[in-house]
Amino acid sequence: MIIPAIDLIDGAVVRLFQGDYAQKTEYKLNPVDVVHAYADAGASWLHIVDLTGAKDPAKRQLPLIKQMVDTKRMQFQAGGGIRTEREVAQLLESGVSRVVIGSLAAKQPERVAEWLNTYGGDRIVLALDVNINPDGQRMIATHGWQQDSGVALEGLLNTLLESGAKHVLCTDISRDGTLQGSNVEMYTDVASQFPTVQWQASGGIGSLTDISALKPTKVSGVILGRALLEGKFTLSEAIACWQNA
Repeated sequence: MIIPAIDLIDGAVVRLFQGDYAQKTEYKLNPVDVVHAYADAGASWLHIVDLTGAKDPAKRQLPLIKQMVDTKRMQFQAGGGIRTEREVAQLLESGVSRVVIGSLAAKQPERVAEWLNTYGGDRIVLALDVNINPDGQRMIATHGWQQDSGVALEGLLNTLLESGAKHVLCTDISRDGTLQGSNVEMYTDVASQFPTVQWQASGGIGSLTDISALKPTKVSGVILGRALLEGKFTLSEAIACWQNA
């Protein structure tokens, strides 16, 4: 399915270029209005990234997220620098269907494995952002993409699948925010290696052709961010493209 994304800083809708807070574009949009607009266009899920909470968990935008969830227009997955089980519980209590776990999965996989066992694989999305090194290894980046964890995507997944992981949002960092197309080869490969995983492709989509190109990869979801905000195509066009590809 097509999953629109919304990034939030201090209540504002923004986009970062390749995770860099210094390269921020702010859009004059009300997040709750965006929920209604995307629901009207046919979206059944929304991906929320709390960038304020990622920097400072004490400032996590839970009231705003709850306000968005309370529209009951669709289902939501949300994250942004999740570090503790309390933060997982708070987001679930706010009504989101899935909590997105990023860097911690690579840094403390045993803790994330416990959460998978506690809450179930359907309640957690692993957001694994990768840099592909010259040898073709997909290495997970952490700390807002600033650090190489030294952990390979495949090795981490083999570990967390044993604890019930089901949903993985995978981003090729080099493609994020570029609007130059997804890494189709990577998604084809990982979907073949890990057929039980519900893969979400993220990063680089700038045209309807880019969406169509992902259909043969067998990913279950396509995250759309900048392309929608900048009007490269409409959400309803994207949904129709995915359904007809």
